Amino acid sequence: MDEPRTIPPRPRDRLYAVVTLVIAVLLLPAAFVRRPGRARELACCWALWMRFPAEDLTGLSDGARAAFTAARTEALWRHGQLIGLTSGYRDPLVQQRMFEEEVRRSGSPALARMLVLPPAESSHVKGIALDVRPHEGARWLEEHGARYDLYRLYDNEWWHFEYRPDCGGTPPRRRPHPGVGYVSENGDQL
Repeated sequence: MDEPRTIPPRPRDRLYAVVTLVIAVLLLPAAFVRRPGRARELACCWALWMRFPAEDLTGLSDGARAAFTAARTEALWRHGQLIGLTSGYRDPLVQQRMFEEEVRRSGSPALARMLVLPPAESSHVKGIALDVRPHEGARWLEEHGARYDLYRLYDNEWWHFEYRPDCGGTPPRRRPHPGVGYVSENGDQL
C-alpha cells in the first residue's frame, strides 16, 4: 500500500487468522453436506462470521457481495488472510448524519468531504463500497482485489474499497481523498 508509514502487523491478527482458518477446516465437512459445489466458500463464511459477528453484508449490491465473498474466500484459503467488513451499505439518513457530524467537527462541508461524502455522492449508499479490516486484509485486497473488481480509491483511506466492474481489471486512478473534484461554494476546487 502506498502510505508513508506502514502499520505493522499485530501478533494477535496472525493468531486470529490461524484460528479462523482452523475453524473453517473443521466446518468444511458440514459445509460440503450443505453445499457440495461451494463448501469452501460456505465454511469460510461461517468461520468469518464467528470472527466478525457484527459485520453485515445486507444492502450491498449483488455484484459487490459476490465479489467480496469470493475475494475473502480466496484470501483465507490460499493465503491465510482475514478480511472483515466494518462498513458496507449505509442508509442515506445514516450517511447524512455522518456527513453533518463531520461538518461540525471539521468546520466546513469542504473539509468534511475529505472523509465523508453526502448521501447523493456516497458509494456506501449505492451498496458498492466496503470498509475492511484488519490492515493486512486491506493490503491483501489492494494487491489481489482487481481480480474481483474491488479497488482502493483514496490515498487517505486504506480501508475503503469499491466494487467497480466497469474498470475491467485496471485500477481506477486513486484520489487523495473522497472530496477531490468537489467545487466548494466559493468556487475553490478541492
